[in-house]
Amino acid sequence: MSPAVPAITPRDTWIDGRGGRLFARLWSPAAPASDVPLILFHDSLGSVELWRDFPAALAAQSGRTVVAYDRLGFGRSDARRGPLPLDFIAAEADGGFADLRRQLAIGRFALFGHSVGGGMAVNCAARCGDDCVALVTVSAQAFVEARTVQGIEAARTLFADPVQVERLRRYHGDKAEWVLAAWIDSWLHPDFAAWSLRPVLPQVKCPLLAIHGADDEYGSPRHPELIGRLAGGPAQVELMADTRHLPHRERAGEVLARVAGFLQGLA
Repeated sequence: MSPAVPAITPRDTWIDGRGGRLFARLWSPAAPASDVPLILFHDSLGSVELWRDFPAALAAQSGRTVVAYDRLGFGRSDARRGPLPLDFIAAEADGGFADLRRQLAIGRFALFGHSVGGGMAVNCAARCGDDCVALVTVSAQAFVEARTVQGIEAARTLFADPVQVERLRRYHGDKAEWVLAAWIDSWLHPDFAAWSLRPVLPQVKCPLLAIHGADDEYGSPRHPELIGRLAGGPAQVELMADTRHLPHRERAGEVLARVAGFLQGLA
């Protein structure tokens, strides 16, 4: 649970995406310190609702409007037909993210991506140049390693239990099975084994903060180290001890303070 913060009433909206309608939610502080919003990218099983109280706390502590959206096929957004294309991480920059920016008339922005959302945020930052003023990745995978595969294989075993799939339905409804398959089938596909952020990271010129749990079950500390080393702009790497794949839940106060401090003064 995030630390207590002043109440912020979120505003829900719908984005007319090229592949279908997307659900988005905005949290705006009463007296913003910056007019540059922070856009969140959820993980492989995530949704707007699964961010829980973190966006409101982040908006209050950073003084920025925080925007989260359900990618096509997830949460309250429209269903996506067919398997997820294997270029889905890079493709989000020209997909739902571009649709969100266009409809909400977002010019300059900062990005925050968790897990696979971190890889998407990296691609969006690289694509958008000076419009992106800052980038935060949390538990982002930069390539496919043995720990990643092992973690997903363990999750596949866990989700063989119908009770676990039913928990996904709370957030994704009838799309739950598609969401699960999109995660497992993509990351374990043999043609995805060579995927990496290495080619795109040098194109990220904005300041970057990479946060990672030392005990992350889906990626070793090699991931944030590579992100920090190959980024084309100034980069900070924060490895959090005794932390797994959800630093923003496990150590919410620390993550909020680090992100707010990092963003301060970056427009």
